[in-house]
Amino acid sequence: MARSEKEAMYEMTISLNPYLTFRDNAREAMSFYRSVFGGELAIKTYAELRGDDPAKADKVVHAVLTTPDGHTLMGADAPDPAKYEPRAGFSISLSGDDEERLRAYWERLSDGGTIVMPLERAPWGDVFGKCVDRFGTSWLVNVEGA
Repeated sequence: MARSEKEAMYEMTISLNPYLTFRDNAREAMSFYRSVFGGELAIKTYAELRGDDPAKADKVVHAVLTTPDGHTLMGADAPDPAKYEPRAGFSISLSGDDEERLRAYWERLSDGGTIVMPLERAPWGDVFGKCVDRFGTSWLVNVEGA
């Protein structure tokens, strides 16, 4: 039996990746995330890809962090920093059953940031916490209960 185009489309690999925008500190932020999660960080500047505006030459036009776990986090400097709006209304969630690794991520992400909810046992039985890192990104960390 032949597959339909629709069936074939759903077999393709698709990724959902956070893409963060920063006000002139994307290189620092993405390097920080590499220090938290490890992996490979590729950074391209405006000069490398566009070269059309000397004022933006060293700014990050696109950065990709690929972690050893296969996660991808992307980011860039805002094209027009005057129109940059800080992130609001969303968080990036880290969850799983490896408590040691998740606690290590929590410690590094919350260092220099703001702890909104401490990483501790939650009413639903998991260990849960929320923080905003030093670059304004909100993180939820959930360690699945036994």
